[in-house]
Amino acid sequence: MSSTEELRHTALDAVHRSLGATMTDFAGWDMPLRYGSERDEHLAVRTRAGLFDLSHMGEITVTGPQAAAFLNYSLVGDIASVGVGRARYTMICRADGGILDDLIVYRLAETEYMIVANASNAQVVLDALTERVAGFDAEVRDDRDAYALIAVQGPESPGILKSLTDADLDGLKYYAGLPGTVAGVPALIARTGYTGEDGFELFVKPEHAVELWRALTEAGAGVGLVPCGLSCRDTLRLEAGMPLYGHELSTSRTPFDAGLGRVVKFAKEGDFVGREALAEAASRASQNPPRVLVGLVAEGRRVPRAGYAVVAGGEVIGEVTSGAPSPTLGKPIAMAYVDAAHSEPGTAGVGVDIRGSHEPYEVVALPFYKRQK
Repeated sequence: MSSTEELRHTALDAVHRSLGATMTDFAGWDMPLRYGSERDEHLAVRTRAGLFDLSHMGEITVTGPQAAAFLNYSLVGDIASVGVGRARYTMICRADGGILDDLIVYRLAETEYMIVANASNAQVVLDALTERVAGFDAEVRDDRDAYALIAVQGPESPGILKSLTDADLDGLKYYAGLPGTVAGVPALIARTGYTGEDGFELFVKPEHAVELWRALTEAGAGVGLVPCGLSCRDTLRLEAGMPLYGHELSTSRTPFDAGLGRVVKFAKEGDFVGREALAEAASRASQNPPRVLVGLVAEGRRVPRAGYAVVAGGEVIGEVTSGAPSPTLGKPIAMAYVDAAHSEPGTAGVGVDIRGSHEPYEVVALPFYKRQK
């Protein structure tokens, strides 16, 4: 982003500043990094509830008689098989199989879908879909300015939301969404999130965002709800083993390289962008396993960061993609791609090169943290 470009502000910008948030440039948006202690915010989501402004995410609407066929062609998943009111995690890839972005696709109606892209990739995804829609009876619409997105996450979130809506939250499954009214505000209520906890994401018109944020804050006051910034969102998703674009995912990796080949549906009808390259990647992965994404837990206190080398026996065997102190485990943790020979949990002799010192780490299966159902 050039210095002449203005940072974009969400509809909740004044609220964040009134709460004393530390703001940061994230993908061209001025976003709250933390309000106080990121550790306290993290633990609030694990034990009570946290409130997030995610209005920087990119919403793209696809409508028309061939919307399902178009999305099946454009994305690697079988979107046509998603029922109305349900959502699916998927990816959009280049023709060479490289990942352009990971996405959540909501089927809002028979011929209407909403795609949620990462803020940093929203324009790339929009451009790719706009290019790929040629020849389909479908329309791609940029709806990034049509929505504010507020998330309430954590074990207390169902109770908080129930106090503000008569929507059937008990019947709302994970990765499903339904239209409803929350605190008098029309919303798409989705049971999705990026924290490893139960929770909801609420898509509303920007002009209703402040009203809804305040209502949720008030409803959650008695059970310890706190506003949360992007910093604890990152440590929460890291503990939950969830990939982040630009770290675990990139155009230089296929879904098979990232250990997420399950999202590619070769059995669906018709061709799709990247099919040939992805079939080759799947074949390569079965014969000669690529580096495997694993969890690493520190034996000491030094924190690994993205880009640090993973070592064993004096040789580089991989690279850290994300690392941070884990408030839940009380130790530094990391996700890393390592050679298959060193990927089994408990593999001995693995370390991370932290400024020339090979710090010992334990290889563990992901995720680091799994909530009790």
